[in-house]
Formats: sequence, C-alpha cells, structure tokens
Amino acid sequence: MTLDGLRQRFVDDLRLDYPEEEARNFFYRCCESYADMSRIDVSLNRNDSLPKEQETRVLNALDRLKTHEPLQYILGETEFYGLPFKVNPAVLIPRPETEELVEWIINDSRQVSIAVGSKLKILDIGTGSGCIAISLAKSLDAEVFAVDISAEALQTARQNAKLNEVEVTFIKGDALNPEDLFKNSDFAEFDIVVSNPPYVRELEKAEIQPNVLDNEPHTALFVPDEDALKFYKSIAEFATKALKKDGLLYYEINQYLGVETVRLIAGLGFAEVELRKDIFGNDRMIKAVSRFEK
Repeated sequence: MTLDGLRQRFVDDLRLDYPEEEARNFFYRCCESYADMSRIDVSLNRNDSLPKEQETRVLNALDRLKTHEPLQYILGETEFYGLPFKVNPAVLIPRPETEELVEWIINDSRQVSIAVGSKLKILDIGTGSGCIAISLAKSLDAEVFAVDISAEALQTARQNAKLNEVEVTFIKGDALNPEDLFKNSDFAEFDIVVSNPPYVRELEKAEIQPNVLDNEPHTALFVPDEDALKFYKSIAEFATKALKKDGLLYYEINQYLGVETVRLIAGLGFAEVELRKDIFGNDRMIKAVSRFEK
C-alpha cells in the first residue's frame, strides 16, 4: 500500500470518531515514530510504500486508534513544554493547560528571593509522568522534588528525568497524608509547591471522551462528588508548614470549582490568591502566597 493509500485508510477508518485533519495527523505521527519520516518526507514519497514491518506497525496503531486508545499510549511518547516524555497507562497524558501552569511558575520564579549561592527549592505533589517537575528542573536553577503514590508512575517519571537529563528527587508518598513527608528532612522550607491533583468529579464523567475514560488512570483523574476538593485541602494544609514565608503555592484546578477552591485556600490563611484562566477561557490555575511565620 502506498503512503497516500495508508493516509486515506486512516481517514476512512477513523471518520466516525475523529475529524479528518486529526486522523491525518495520527497518520503522520505514526510515520514519524515508526518510519522516521516527517510530514514533508511523506508528501515527497507519497507514491512509495513502507517496508512491510513498518507498514504493519502503522496499521496496528490504526486498529488500536479505532478502539479509542490514545495515540500517545500507542506510541509510548508525547511532548510537553518542548520536551520528550514517555507515557503509558500508569500516568496521565500531559495537557497543554498544564504547560501554561509551568510557564506561570517559570515567569514568577524570577521574582522569588533566595539567598546568594542557593537554588530554588520546588516540590511537585502528584507528579505522574514527572512533566511539571522535569520541565521546571530543565528551565530553572532549582532543587526539585516530586512525590507520587504510584510506584509505576514514579518509575516512568524517573525514566523521563533521565531522558531529559535533569536531576529530580522522586519520593513515594500520599498527597492525602502529607504529614508523612515530614519524616524526610528535605520536606521543609520550599520556595514553591505545585500540584495537579485528581479533580474530576464523578458527575462529570459524561463529559470525558472515551479515549480518556477507558484508558487513563482513574486514580489520577477522579474524586468523589461529595469531597471534590480533598486533595487541595490536604496539600494546602501541608504547604502552610512546608513553604517558606512568601513561598508560592500553585494548583491546576477543576474549571467548575474555581471560586470554591479560591475560598478554601484563602480560608486556610494564604494571601494574594489568584485565579487564572487557560487558553480555552476556563478557570484552570491558582497561585497563592504563604505568609506563615516559621
């Protein structure tokens, strides 16, 4: 089958579930990953065929796409903040909105006051693939720590740190029992604490696309309807002790619970609580300042 024929096969087989342009993009991504061919390479050689082994891998990917499996899991990789990341069903696939959170932190970090000769000290809680922690470690002169409850997620995050040639200290821990983190002497006096915890309520499952709902880890996605902010409360309470005075707390949040999350954080004594929208116009990020004396 020619490359033109393969591309049309993607469009025809996926037309009921994906827009035509997205189906084409899936095809180009598969060619890049399995045949080391760019979009331009495909266009210039559209009447040629792939070697049998490569064509088989591309067609196998198409079969998996038809079951709504995310392309990132099929290929085992994605890009976040301009960096390569390995992904698998043990971790969430990083989203563009989270890149905005990373950008916010990087921009603000220039205003954080640290002692001469010292580095920023950053903690990422619920790190998953490590995308936030690793991107910050790559962009900043910082000592970065990252926590997750999943041993499988931490294994992936460590691979990603090695892939991106950064040092991050990964520790297994529970965001709902953060006092356990104080057993490690490193878990105090942070300049920045950041978290993208589970925040999708069970009642919102109907809004989730099948490729997410049927494949990505539910423990990293969902929270009970009656206690939707439990991770935010636990992490913020921890941050009152773990952050330096004037340290910064950042969250990615549920777009429907922005006001409630701001109220929770302000009620715990944080100052200058700021709610920010993402590129899609949804309430998505919060920053707060620690004014707690140590």
